[in-house]
Amino acid sequence: MKALRIAGLALALALPAVPCAAAESVNLILNWTPTADHSPFYYAKSQGWYEKAGIDLTIEVGKGSGVSSLKVGSGGSPFGIADLATMLVAKSKGADVVALMSIYANTGQTFYWLKSYGVNGPKDFPNHKIGNPPGDASRVMWPAFAKAAGIAPDSVSFVNVGPTAKIAALKSHTVDIISDFYNEHDLKVIEFGADLGYVNWKDIGLNPYGNSLIVNGAYFAKNPKLVEEFVKISQKAYAACVADVAPCLKALLDQASGLDRENQQRQWERIKFLMTDDFTTTKALGWIDAERMKKDYELVQTYLGMEKPFDVNTAFSVKMLDTSIKMDASKVKK
Repeated sequence: MKALRIAGLALALALPAVPCAAAESVNLILNWTPTADHSPFYYAKSQGWYEKAGIDLTIEVGKGSGVSSLKVGSGGSPFGIADLATMLVAKSKGADVVALMSIYANTGQTFYWLKSYGVNGPKDFPNHKIGNPPGDASRVMWPAFAKAAGIAPDSVSFVNVGPTAKIAALKSHTVDIISDFYNEHDLKVIEFGADLGYVNWKDIGLNPYGNSLIVNGAYFAKNPKLVEEFVKISQKAYAACVADVAPCLKALLDQASGLDRENQQRQWERIKFLMTDDFTTTKALGWIDAERMKKDYELVQTYLGMEKPFDVNTAFSVKMLDTSIKMDASKVKK
Protein backbone atom coordinates (compact mmCIF):
# COMPACT_ATOMS: atom_id res chain seq x y z
CA MET A 1 0.00 0.00 0.00
CA LYS A 2 2.82 2.37 0.94
CA ALA A 3 4.53 1.59 -2.37
CA LEU A 4 1.36 2.41 -4.26
CA ARG A 5 1.02 5.77 -2.46
CA ILE A 6 4.63 6.65 -3.28
CA ALA A 7 4.14 5.68 -6.90
CA GLY A 8 0.96 7.74 -7.11
CA LEU A 9 2.74 10.77 -5.64
CA ALA A 10 5.60 10.40 -8.09
CA LEU A 11 3.15 10.23 -10.99
CA ALA A 12 1.32 13.35 -9.78
CA LEU A 13 4.59 15.28 -9.51
CA ALA A 14 5.55 14.20 -13.02
CA LEU A 15 2.35 15.51 -14.59
CA PRO A 16 2.46 19.05 -16.05
CA ALA A 17 0.82 21.76 -13.95
CA VAL A 18 -2.65 22.76 -15.14
CA PRO A 19 -3.37 26.49 -14.99
CA CYS A 20 -6.27 27.51 -12.72
CA ALA A 21 -8.00 29.41 -15.48
CA ALA A 22 -7.04 30.52 -18.96
CA ALA A 23 -6.98 34.28 -19.58
CA GLU A 24 -9.83 35.62 -21.68
CA SER A 25 -8.69 36.90 -25.08
CA VAL A 26 -9.99 40.46 -25.38
CA ASN A 27 -9.63 42.87 -28.30
CA LEU A 28 -9.66 46.67 -28.07
CA ILE A 29 -9.94 48.49 -31.40
CA LEU A 30 -8.69 52.08 -31.30
CA ASN A 31 -10.35 54.97 -33.11
CA TRP A 32 -7.16 55.67 -35.05
CA THR A 33 -3.43 54.98 -34.99
CA PRO A 34 -1.94 54.96 -31.46
CA THR A 35 -1.05 58.32 -29.94
CA ALA A 36 -0.69 59.77 -26.44
CA ASP A 37 -4.39 59.51 -25.63
CA HIS A 38 -4.12 55.72 -26.00
CA SER A 39 -0.93 55.40 -23.93
CA PRO A 40 -2.73 54.36 -20.69
CA PHE A 41 -3.90 51.13 -22.35
CA TYR A 42 -0.35 50.31 -23.43
CA TYR A 43 0.94 51.21 -19.97
CA ALA A 44 -1.59 49.03 -18.13
CA LYS A 45 -0.80 46.15 -20.47
CA SER A 46 2.96 46.56 -19.98
CA GLN A 47 2.44 46.51 -16.20
CA GLY A 48 0.48 43.27 -16.43
CA TRP A 49 -2.66 44.80 -14.91
CA TYR A 50 -5.03 43.30 -17.47
CA GLU A 51 -3.24 39.96 -17.33
CA LYS A 52 -3.61 39.79 -13.54
CA ALA A 53 -7.36 40.26 -14.01
CA GLY A 54 -7.49 37.32 -16.44
CA ILE A 55 -7.57 39.51 -19.55
CA ASP A 56 -5.27 38.74 -22.49
CA LEU A 57 -5.50 42.11 -24.24
CA THR A 58 -4.82 42.78 -27.91
CA ILE A 59 -4.81 46.42 -29.02
CA GLU A 60 -5.88 46.85 -32.65
CA VAL A 61 -5.04 49.94 -34.71
CA GLY A 62 -8.20 51.71 -35.82
CA LYS A 63 -9.37 53.49 -38.96
CA GLY A 64 -11.80 56.02 -37.54
CA SER A 65 -14.60 56.12 -34.99
CA GLY A 66 -17.09 54.92 -37.57
CA VAL A 67 -15.12 51.72 -38.12
CA SER A 68 -14.54 51.08 -34.42
CA SER A 69 -18.23 51.72 -33.59
CA LEU A 70 -19.39 49.27 -36.24
CA LYS A 71 -16.85 46.59 -35.33
CA VAL A 72 -17.76 46.74 -31.65
CA GLY A 73 -21.45 47.05 -32.48
CA SER A 74 -21.38 43.90 -34.64
CA GLY A 75 -19.51 41.87 -32.02
CA GLY A 76 -16.27 41.83 -34.00
CA SER A 77 -14.44 43.37 -31.03
CA PRO A 78 -15.70 43.50 -27.44
CA PHE A 79 -14.15 46.91 -26.72
CA GLY A 80 -13.27 49.98 -28.74
CA ILE A 81 -12.56 53.70 -28.70
CA ALA A 82 -14.95 55.99 -30.57
CA ASP A 83 -16.21 59.53 -30.72
CA LEU A 84 -19.57 59.43 -28.91
CA ALA A 85 -21.51 61.33 -31.58
CA THR A 86 -20.33 58.79 -34.15
CA MET A 87 -21.24 55.94 -31.80
CA LEU A 88 -24.76 57.33 -31.36
CA VAL A 89 -25.26 57.36 -35.13
CA ALA A 90 -24.01 53.76 -35.35
CA LYS A 91 -26.41 52.72 -32.58
CA SER A 92 -29.32 54.24 -34.49
CA LYS A 93 -28.33 51.99 -37.40
CA GLY A 94 -28.49 48.87 -35.25
CA ALA A 95 -25.00 48.69 -33.74
CA ASP A 96 -25.12 47.06 -30.29
CA VAL A 97 -22.87 49.53 -28.45
CA VAL A 98 -22.67 51.07 -24.98
CA ALA A 99 -20.30 53.81 -23.80
CA LEU A 100 -18.60 53.02 -20.48
CA MET A 101 -16.08 55.79 -19.89
CA SER A 102 -15.38 59.17 -21.44
CA ILE A 103 -11.78 59.95 -22.39
CA TYR A 104 -12.46 63.36 -23.92
CA ALA A 105 -14.98 64.92 -21.53
CA ASN A 106 -14.57 68.05 -23.65
CA THR A 107 -14.76 68.16 -27.41
CA GLY A 108 -11.45 68.23 -29.24
CA GLN A 109 -13.02 69.88 -32.30
CA THR A 110 -11.17 73.10 -33.11
CA PHE A 111 -10.93 75.50 -36.08
CA TYR A 112 -7.55 77.09 -36.88
CA TRP A 113 -6.73 80.04 -39.13
CA LEU A 114 -4.06 82.64 -39.81
CA LYS A 115 -4.84 86.20 -38.80
CA SER A 116 -2.91 87.45 -41.80
CA TYR A 117 -5.60 85.87 -43.99
CA GLY A 118 -8.16 88.33 -42.62
CA VAL A 119 -9.74 85.99 -40.08
CA ASN A 120 -9.91 86.92 -36.42
CA GLY A 121 -12.79 84.73 -35.26
CA PRO A 122 -15.90 82.78 -36.39
CA LYS A 123 -17.69 85.99 -37.40
CA ASP A 124 -15.04 86.36 -40.14
CA PHE A 125 -15.52 82.82 -41.53
CA PRO A 126 -18.03 83.81 -44.26
CA ASN A 127 -16.51 83.93 -47.77
CA HIS A 128 -13.50 81.87 -46.66
CA LYS A 129 -12.41 78.30 -47.47
CA ILE A 130 -12.27 75.59 -44.80
CA GLY A 131 -10.03 72.57 -45.40
CA ASN A 132 -10.76 69.10 -44.00
CA PRO A 133 -11.62 65.57 -45.21
CA PRO A 134 -15.12 65.01 -46.69
CA GLY A 135 -16.26 62.80 -43.80
CA ASP A 136 -14.73 64.96 -41.08
CA ALA A 137 -17.07 65.35 -38.09
CA SER A 138 -16.52 69.11 -38.03
CA ARG A 139 -17.75 69.35 -41.65
CA VAL A 140 -20.78 67.17 -40.96
CA MET A 141 -21.61 69.12 -37.81
CA TRP A 142 -20.89 72.49 -39.46
CA PRO A 143 -24.55 73.65 -39.40
CA ALA A 144 -24.53 73.35 -35.61
CA PHE A 145 -21.32 75.38 -35.36
CA ALA A 146 -22.60 78.01 -37.78
CA LYS A 147 -25.83 78.42 -35.80
CA ALA A 148 -23.93 78.75 -32.51
CA ALA A 149 -21.53 81.26 -34.09
CA GLY A 150 -24.37 83.29 -35.62
CA ILE A 151 -23.34 82.87 -39.28
CA ALA A 152 -25.06 81.34 -42.30
CA PRO A 153 -24.19 77.66 -42.90
CA ASP A 154 -23.78 78.27 -46.65
CA SER A 155 -21.47 81.26 -46.19
CA VAL A 156 -18.28 79.18 -46.40
CA SER A 157 -16.88 76.71 -48.92
CA PHE A 158 -15.19 73.42 -48.03
CA VAL A 159 -12.04 72.07 -49.66
CA ASN A 160 -11.05 68.41 -49.42
CA VAL A 161 -7.80 68.18 -47.45
CA GLY A 162 -6.40 64.96 -45.99
CA PRO A 163 -5.73 64.67 -42.24
CA THR A 164 -1.93 64.89 -42.59
CA ALA A 165 -2.01 67.74 -45.14
CA LYS A 166 -3.95 70.32 -43.11
CA ILE A 167 -1.00 72.38 -41.86
CA ALA A 168 0.57 72.44 -45.34
CA ALA A 169 -2.73 73.51 -46.91
CA LEU A 170 -3.07 76.38 -44.43
CA LYS A 171 0.56 77.43 -44.87
CA SER A 172 0.29 77.48 -48.67
CA HIS A 173 -3.01 79.39 -48.45
CA THR A 174 -4.82 76.66 -50.34
CA VAL A 175 -7.40 77.18 -47.60
CA ASP A 176 -8.02 79.96 -45.06
CA ILE A 177 -9.17 77.77 -42.15
CA ILE A 178 -8.66 74.14 -41.11
CA SER A 179 -10.34 71.89 -38.55
CA ASP A 180 -8.33 69.64 -36.27
CA PHE A 181 -8.27 68.09 -32.81
CA TYR A 182 -7.09 70.26 -29.94
CA ASN A 183 -4.51 67.68 -28.80
CA GLU A 184 -2.54 68.56 -31.96
CA HIS A 185 -2.65 72.25 -31.03
CA ASP A 186 1.06 72.73 -30.35
CA LEU A 187 2.13 71.69 -33.84
CA LYS A 188 0.26 74.73 -35.19
CA VAL A 189 1.70 77.02 -32.52
CA ILE A 190 5.22 75.91 -33.45
CA GLU A 191 4.55 76.33 -37.17
CA PHE A 192 2.66 79.65 -37.19
CA GLY A 193 3.42 81.43 -33.92
CA ALA A 194 1.54 84.65 -33.17
CA ASP A 195 -0.22 84.60 -36.54
CA LEU A 196 -2.27 81.57 -35.45
CA GLY A 197 -5.89 82.03 -34.45
CA TYR A 198 -8.22 79.30 -33.21
CA VAL A 199 -11.54 78.51 -31.53
CA ASN A 200 -12.43 75.29 -29.74
CA TRP A 201 -16.10 74.39 -30.19
CA LYS A 202 -16.55 74.48 -26.43
CA ASP A 203 -15.80 78.22 -26.54
CA ILE A 204 -19.00 78.91 -28.50
CA GLY A 205 -21.20 76.61 -26.42
CA LEU A 206 -20.87 73.32 -28.35
CA ASN A 207 -19.28 70.64 -26.19
CA PRO A 208 -20.32 67.09 -27.14
CA TYR A 209 -18.43 64.19 -25.60
CA GLY A 210 -15.44 63.07 -27.66
CA ASN A 211 -13.47 59.82 -27.69
CA SER A 212 -14.77 57.25 -25.21
CA LEU A 213 -14.39 53.60 -24.26
CA ILE A 214 -17.25 51.56 -25.75
CA VAL A 215 -18.34 47.92 -25.41
CA ASN A 216 -20.52 45.50 -27.33
CA GLY A 217 -23.87 45.35 -25.54
CA ALA A 218 -24.31 41.58 -25.71
CA TYR A 219 -20.75 41.05 -24.48
CA PHE A 220 -21.41 43.46 -21.63
CA ALA A 221 -24.52 41.53 -20.58
CA LYS A 222 -22.71 38.18 -20.74
CA ASN A 223 -19.43 39.26 -19.08
CA PRO A 224 -20.26 42.00 -16.53
CA LYS A 225 -17.40 41.12 -14.17
CA LEU A 226 -14.77 41.15 -16.91
CA VAL A 227 -16.14 44.43 -18.28
CA GLU A 228 -16.00 45.97 -14.81
CA GLU A 229 -12.39 44.84 -14.39
CA PHE A 230 -11.47 46.24 -17.81
CA VAL A 231 -13.04 49.63 -17.08
CA LYS A 232 -11.52 49.99 -13.62
CA ILE A 233 -8.05 48.97 -14.81
CA SER A 234 -8.31 51.47 -17.68
CA GLN A 235 -9.44 54.18 -15.25
CA LYS A 236 -6.51 53.37 -12.96
CA ALA A 237 -4.15 53.58 -15.94
CA TYR A 238 -5.41 57.00 -17.03
CA ALA A 239 -5.07 58.31 -13.47
CA ALA A 240 -1.52 56.94 -13.29
CA CYS A 241 -0.62 58.64 -16.59
CA VAL A 242 -2.09 61.94 -15.37
CA ALA A 243 0.17 61.66 -12.32
CA ASP A 244 3.28 60.77 -14.37
CA VAL A 245 3.08 60.32 -18.13
CA ALA A 246 6.74 59.32 -18.69
CA PRO A 247 6.30 55.54 -18.20
CA CYS A 248 3.07 55.66 -20.19
CA LEU A 249 4.72 57.28 -23.19
CA LYS A 250 7.56 54.77 -22.95
CA ALA A 251 5.04 51.92 -23.11
CA LEU A 252 3.38 53.57 -26.12
CA LEU A 253 6.65 54.24 -27.99
CA ASP A 254 7.84 50.70 -27.31
CA GLN A 255 4.82 49.36 -29.20
CA ALA A 256 4.00 52.06 -31.78
CA SER A 257 6.58 53.13 -34.33
CA GLY A 258 7.05 56.50 -35.98
CA LEU A 259 6.01 58.68 -33.04
CA ASP A 260 7.96 61.68 -31.79
CA ARG A 261 8.22 61.64 -28.01
CA GLU A 262 8.23 65.41 -27.57
CA ASN A 263 5.14 65.79 -29.73
CA GLN A 264 3.34 63.06 -27.77
CA GLN A 265 4.35 64.77 -24.51
CA ARG A 266 2.84 68.03 -25.76
CA GLN A 267 -0.29 66.21 -26.88
CA TRP A 268 -0.73 64.65 -23.45
CA GLU A 269 -0.77 68.08 -21.80
CA ARG A 270 -3.68 69.06 -24.07
CA ILE A 271 -5.40 65.70 -23.53
CA LYS A 272 -5.46 66.27 -19.77
CA PHE A 273 -7.45 69.45 -20.45
CA LEU A 274 -9.86 67.49 -22.63
CA MET A 275 -10.28 64.91 -19.84
CA THR A 276 -11.27 67.47 -17.23
CA ASP A 277 -14.74 68.74 -16.36
CA ASP A 278 -16.92 69.14 -13.26
CA PHE A 279 -17.99 65.50 -13.41
CA THR A 280 -14.63 63.78 -13.98
CA THR A 281 -13.14 65.72 -11.06
CA THR A 282 -16.01 65.12 -8.61
CA LYS A 283 -17.87 61.96 -9.69
CA ALA A 284 -15.21 59.75 -11.30
CA LEU A 285 -12.52 59.92 -13.96
CA GLY A 286 -14.35 58.99 -17.17
CA TRP A 287 -17.82 59.98 -15.89
CA ILE A 288 -20.57 60.42 -18.48
CA ASP A 289 -23.35 62.79 -17.44
CA ALA A 290 -26.92 61.89 -18.36
CA GLU A 291 -28.03 65.46 -19.12
CA ARG A 292 -25.05 66.09 -21.37
CA MET A 293 -25.78 62.83 -23.20
CA LYS A 294 -29.36 63.97 -23.84
CA LYS A 295 -28.02 67.19 -25.37
CA ASP A 296 -25.52 65.23 -27.48
CA TYR A 297 -28.32 62.96 -28.69
CA GLU A 298 -30.44 65.97 -29.70
CA LEU A 299 -27.47 67.55 -31.47
CA VAL A 300 -26.75 64.37 -33.42
CA GLN A 301 -30.41 63.81 -34.23
CA THR A 302 -30.69 67.34 -35.63
CA TYR A 303 -27.50 67.44 -37.70
CA LEU A 304 -26.54 63.85 -38.43
CA GLY A 305 -29.89 62.11 -38.16
CA MET A 306 -30.98 58.94 -36.39
CA GLU A 307 -32.22 56.07 -38.57
CA LYS A 308 -34.03 54.49 -35.63
CA PRO A 309 -34.44 56.73 -32.57
CA PHE A 310 -33.69 55.13 -29.20
CA ASP A 311 -33.60 55.97 -25.51
CA VAL A 312 -30.23 57.67 -24.99
CA ASN A 313 -29.98 56.15 -21.51
CA THR A 314 -29.40 52.76 -23.18
CA ALA A 315 -26.31 54.16 -24.91
CA PHE A 316 -24.12 54.56 -21.84
CA SER A 317 -23.44 53.21 -18.34
CA VAL A 318 -21.33 54.59 -15.50
CA LYS A 319 -21.95 51.58 -13.22
CA MET A 320 -18.57 50.04 -14.02
CA LEU A 321 -16.57 53.11 -12.99
CA ASP A 322 -14.59 53.23 -9.75
CA THR A 323 -15.83 56.40 -8.05
CA SER A 324 -12.71 56.55 -5.88
CA ILE A 325 -10.66 57.38 -9.00
CA LYS A 326 -11.09 61.00 -10.03
CA MET A 327 -9.41 63.32 -12.52
CA ASP A 328 -6.71 65.41 -10.84
CA ALA A 329 -7.33 68.93 -12.15
CA SER A 330 -4.15 70.18 -10.44
CA LYS A 331 -2.16 68.33 -13.12
CA VAL A 332 -3.75 70.35 -15.93
CA LYS A 333 -1.71 73.30 -17.18
CA LYS A 334 -3.68 76.50 -17.58
